[in-house]
Amino acid sequence: MRIESETDLAEAVKGANGPLRIKGGGTRDVGAPVVGEVLEVGIAGVTLYEPGALTLVVGAGTPLAEIEALLEAEGQRLAFEPMDHRVLLGTSGVPTIGGAVAANVSGPRRIQSGAARDFTLGARFVDGAGRIVKNGGRVMKNVTGYDLVKLMAGSWGTLGVLSEVSLKVQARPEVQASLVAEGLSPAQAVGKLSAALGSPFDVTGAAHLVGGRTQVRLEGLAGAVAYRSKALQDGPLAGFELIEGAASAALWAEVRDVAPFAGTGAAVWKVSVKPGDAPRLLDSLGARVSDAVLDWGGGLMWLAVPDTGDCGAEVLRGEVAKLGGHATLVRARAETRAAVPVFQPEPAPIAALNRQIKTKFDPRGILNPGLMGV
Repeated sequence: MRIESETDLAEAVKGANGPLRIKGGGTRDVGAPVVGEVLEVGIAGVTLYEPGALTLVVGAGTPLAEIEALLEAEGQRLAFEPMDHRVLLGTSGVPTIGGAVAANVSGPRRIQSGAARDFTLGARFVDGAGRIVKNGGRVMKNVTGYDLVKLMAGSWGTLGVLSEVSLKVQARPEVQASLVAEGLSPAQAVGKLSAALGSPFDVTGAAHLVGGRTQVRLEGLAGAVAYRSKALQDGPLAGFELIEGAASAALWAEVRDVAPFAGTGAAVWKVSVKPGDAPRLLDSLGARVSDAVLDWGGGLMWLAVPDTGDCGAEVLRGEVAKLGGHATLVRARAETRAAVPVFQPEPAPIAALNRQIKTKFDPRGILNPGLMGV
C-alpha cells in the first residue's frame, strides 16, 4: 500500500488489522525481517525552503537526490552526509529523507558536524494508534517541549511513521582536500587519525581501510584548506599525499557507503568503540574478520565476517563488551537476522524502558514489530 498524504497515512495505520512493514525508498533492509502488510510512505515534496535561514521542510518520502540537488543549487548541503545503503546491501529503490532520519544515518562528517538527529529540528509522524503527532519546529530557536524528534531518529519506524521533517542545512564549503597515506597498520593509522583530530585544523573526516589507505579530510575556503593541509603535512601527517577536488570526494563516498564490502557475500557488522580500542579489537578477533573499514577516527568499525552460523555474534559481541562498545549486524542472510539479535542487546532496565516507550507510541505493536527486537 503506497501512501501519499498524511491524512491517508493516519487512516491506514488506524485501520490496520495486523502488523505493518514500514517502507520508504526500500534501500535499507536492516534489522530482523518483519512479516506484515507493506506500508510505503510516498509523501514527497518541499514544504518550505529558506536558504538564508538554513532551514528545509520536506515530506518524508522525498528522495535524497532531489534534496541534495535543491541544496546544491543554493550552495548548501546536508551536513550529516547520509550513507547510500544500496552499495553495501545490494538493494534497489530510491533513498528518502524519512528513511535517513528514521535510521539516523550519518556519514564520515559526523565526527565534526554531528548525526542526522542533530540536524532534525522538527518532525510530523503518525503513531501506532493512527494519531498525527507534531514535535519540534521549523527554525532552531523554536524547538521547545519534549524532544520526540531525537527519539524518532534512529527508531527505524518502530515508534511512528514519519510524514514530514524539518532540517537544518549547512553551507557547502568552497573546496575539500584529503591527506592520504598507504601501508599503515591499524594501530599506526589510528594514531595518525587521532593526532589529526586532536589538532586545531578542523578535520571533517578521518578513516582507514585496513590493508589499504589512511585518509584525513579538510574542507573550507581554498586558502584555509591549503594552510591547514600544509600544517598537517609538516606535523603529524608527514609523508601523507594531498588529493583535491573530485578525487578527494570519491575517496569519502567510498568510505561513507562502505564500498569495499559491496558484493562480497560476507556478513557485515557495524561496531562502535573508543577509537583507540579499534586496533585491539581487530587483534582479538584475528582471522574471524576478513576485511575492515574504520571511520570516525576508529570509533566506527565496519567488519566483514563469514555469513555462516551466527556470523560470529557470540565471540564478537563478547570482545566488544570488554571494550564497552556495541555491535549491529547490518548485513546477513534473512534467516540469520531472524535468529540473531541484529541490534545490540540491552541491559534489562533499558530494555524494559524501551518496551514501555514502544507500548506508549505503538499500543497495538503493529509498527515494524520485532525489527529492533521489541
